[in-house]
Amino acid sequence: MGLSKTEIFTEAQNEIALFAKVLGHPARVAILQHLFKINTCVCGDLVNEIGLAQPTISQHLKELKLLGLIKGSVEGTSVCYCIDADNWAKMRKVMLEFLNQEVTKSNCC
Repeated sequence: MGLSKTEIFTEAQNEIALFAKVLGHPARVAILQHLFKINTCVCGDLVNEIGLAQPTISQHLKELKLLGLIKGSVEGTSVCYCIDADNWAKMRKVMLEFLNQEVTKSNCC
């Protein structure tokens, strides 16, 4: 399997791709939507809310946490998760700058 050669792209291009990748699964989108909806930390009821098995939810939480979109704290025997407001704002700014680019009409295609 070949390398992705991410080093040939700018930091901004790699960052946009990472954000897009983490948002590229509907389970992660559903987790984020649920965390926004409840506006507090959630400890364990994601399995019932999302409808996936605990190991699957854990893997998606891991991906979101690795990118920093959520943060977790240990409370007893469970980990509670919430949106990381600072990192969410950063992602939002980066993605909006990318998505707000205007397409000018041309004679192409």
